Amino acid sequence: MSRAHAPGSHVERPRPWRWVPTLYFGQGLPYVVVMTLSVVLYKRLGLGNTEIAFYTSWLYLPWVVKPLWSPLVELFGRKRTWVLAMQFLIGAALASVALTLPLPAFVQLSLALFWLMAFASATHDIAADGFYMLALPEHTQAAFVGVRSTVYRLSMIAGQGGLVYLAGTLEVLTGNVVYAWSVVFATLGALLIALALWHLSRLPRSTADGPAAQALGAAAPFAQALAIFARFFARRDIALVLTFLLTFRLGEAQLLKLVTPFLLDPRSAGGLGLDTREVGLLYGGFGIALLTAGGILGGWTISRVGLASAMLPMILAVNVPNLLYVALALVQPESRLVIGTAIGIEQFGYGFGFAAYLMYMILVAQGATRTAHYAMCTGFMALGMMLPGFGAGALQTALGYPLFFGWVCLCALPALVLSRFLTIDPAFGRRPKDAR
Repeated sequence: MSRAHAPGSHVERPRPWRWVPTLYFGQGLPYVVVMTLSVVLYKRLGLGNTEIAFYTSWLYLPWVVKPLWSPLVELFGRKRTWVLAMQFLIGAALASVALTLPLPAFVQLSLALFWLMAFASATHDIAADGFYMLALPEHTQAAFVGVRSTVYRLSMIAGQGGLVYLAGTLEVLTGNVVYAWSVVFATLGALLIALALWHLSRLPRSTADGPAAQALGAAAPFAQALAIFARFFARRDIALVLTFLLTFRLGEAQLLKLVTPFLLDPRSAGGLGLDTREVGLLYGGFGIALLTAGGILGGWTISRVGLASAMLPMILAVNVPNLLYVALALVQPESRLVIGTAIGIEQFGYGFGFAAYLMYMILVAQGATRTAHYAMCTGFMALGMMLPGFGAGALQTALGYPLFFGWVCLCALPALVLSRFLTIDPAFGRRPKDAR
């Protein structure tokens, strides 16, 4: 085994193509079910917008606060066991939702199951990310970091597009909304159980995958959990690390909120006047294909040159293509080829550059308690996406689309400046010569 394999030796080859894509598809699917599919479900079952917004907004909470119980996953049991247990639990919860929909108290019962699903999914995220870091050597983590982020996004598309389309088709064919959605959730439950069974035989067993309690001494579990948090925030460069995590996606956090409205808005309002099908084809189809290619290339690039050499070009790759939206807003071209090309370049650049962000979080999380520390990094990543998005709509309304997209481009500056002060081993993420 290569010297670069920091987590430890293995009793079997990890064969990442057999489990990394399915693991991260299984990670993304429950999230989109809880956050998006539940909204459509309740709307189709007759709930009002006020009730839907109130009930489903709270379902995001487990992902926001998951760092709080990440030490439990770190301290007790193997990450592989946590992954399998959560997948079986999520599958059972999904199938149970199908059983609740015909009942009079379906709202209360289904919400309880969505809450269970949300906590199980957030826990699965912690364990899956930890397992990924333990089961693969650093250069392989780098090579597959683009694959995992791309597959996660594909699961978003499958949930937001494919499953909603399936439910709508069944509604038309059967004339029964409850039956249609029951079939969808029963199918989802079977899919998650199938993924769990697949991973039962395909997830490798690593000698590095075990409880971290030994590294923290003989203290009580609560004291050990506090020690895990203390280790993370005791870094001398913690302020720099957290600021970088919060600002890397500063532009994207605002762009993401306004891209679709920009594409759909009429030209009189400064938009491009596309219809819903065109947005789905150009942004959700062509754009995702190039996002996938960019993500895979980004991971491969880091595995070849290392994270330190790739960081600056990848930050530029995420942000420079946003200038194309400035041009689109100024010119408002009618050619779908021109619009699609601009979207594709932006998506490719984002997929390519985002691999560096994921790999940097893996670097920050190195150590005996990497699972919990990575969960803390993802918590700050979520915060960095959530906070800038709050005011993006008001800012765009005040500035108009051209100036707003110009502002988005300027938001690359903090990450570009901070990247020059990051401490990154030149060899981190690079495939060693004896492994080529």
